[in-house]
Amino acid sequence: MTYSEAIDFLFTRLPMYQRSGSAAYKDNLDNTWRLDEWFGHPHRAFKSIHVAGTNGKGSVSHMLASVLQSAGYRTGLYTSPHLVDFRERIRIDGGMIPQEKVVDFVMQNQAVITEIAPSFFEMTVAMAFDYFSRERVEVAVIETGLGGRLDSTNIVDPVLSIITNIGLDHTALLGPTLPLIAAEKAGIIKKDTPVVIGRRQQETRPVFEEKARAMKAPLLMADEALSVLLMNQGAHALSVRVLKNGHVFMDDLVLPLPGNYQLENLRTVLASVEELVRQGFEISEMHLRSGMAGVVANTGLRGRWQILSSQPLTICDTGHNEDGMRMIVEQIKALEFNCLHFVLGMVSDKEVDPILALLPTHARYYFTRANIPRSLDPELLQKKALVHGLSGQIFANVPEAWRAAQKNAGDNDLIFIGGSTFVVAEVV
Repeated sequence: MTYSEAIDFLFTRLPMYQRSGSAAYKDNLDNTWRLDEWFGHPHRAFKSIHVAGTNGKGSVSHMLASVLQSAGYRTGLYTSPHLVDFRERIRIDGGMIPQEKVVDFVMQNQAVITEIAPSFFEMTVAMAFDYFSRERVEVAVIETGLGGRLDSTNIVDPVLSIITNIGLDHTALLGPTLPLIAAEKAGIIKKDTPVVIGRRQQETRPVFEEKARAMKAPLLMADEALSVLLMNQGAHALSVRVLKNGHVFMDDLVLPLPGNYQLENLRTVLASVEELVRQGFEISEMHLRSGMAGVVANTGLRGRWQILSSQPLTICDTGHNEDGMRMIVEQIKALEFNCLHFVLGMVSDKEVDPILALLPTHARYYFTRANIPRSLDPELLQKKALVHGLSGQIFANVPEAWRAAQKNAGDNDLIFIGGSTFVVAEVV
């Protein structure tokens, strides 16, 4: 079996949420527990840090993994979805799982895959935990999928749980309100295990406090513990000052992720590192600085306010829900440019009107679709966008839309590409 054949087996034989949507979502952990037993409970072989939330959990996971790597720990990182290569989901010290390891896993476990018939995500989690165990990682940063309580990753017994923030996303599966979504995310809070909450929100705080009390889990609000102030913003990096109890805790901390929303994620990571240090992890200020400065190189993080070219300035970002798009629009407003060209594609099972209502009406839109079955028809997207005063042309695919934007844009214009993780995946 070749690597291409192994990937084709995983993509075509197993229900995949990114492609087929809710049909791939499982409302229980039965398959996950069966797979865990089959592989000999590999998640027990390493310490884990469990990260959930609506937005920011990917960035937080990558930053934290980079810091742990810089501190000398053999570090596993499990994230989803991938942008280009399936192997992005499973990394050790930044290196993607080798192709031959994927092939071996599929070949050796075809019988159990056929018997249990797991989802794509369930199988991928099992592969990650098995790989981390075999490769003797010391600690693994584990990002949940879309939920928490019923997420396949939620069999881990972590040393720390992290919940970044709560927004309205995947409401058909997680619930239509912030408290209901928070209750699902709070499912990762474990007995006697500290939990860091990245953002205080009036509607969700009582949910987390109640769950933490029930589980006797020490709860820390990151924005009560630390403040992160933007000192300088360049085209490719942020420089910040960190305050603790009103006093300077760290100055001139550089993060090569220029999105303003990363300030919140950085604060969450710093609060989490403080808790890990309390538990005995040996992480110094030097490790923090090195880990933050090297997060892209150390972990392969992409698609977060990523600059693709400078003339015209072209930026992509994976923000794809109301909360994420609000942050993107605010950052676009802070830039200087003549005309905004917006390459936009979305998925069909998401409520798009709240997102479209946030977008600037002065932009020229290029409505398109990513190359996945879940993509929203660009003709329908155009019609929905017109209701919100957004106008533009339809393009059959992302590369065609991007080429049109490049052709139309002047040197001092801005091209933004986004609306869906899968649109971004085709340009990075």
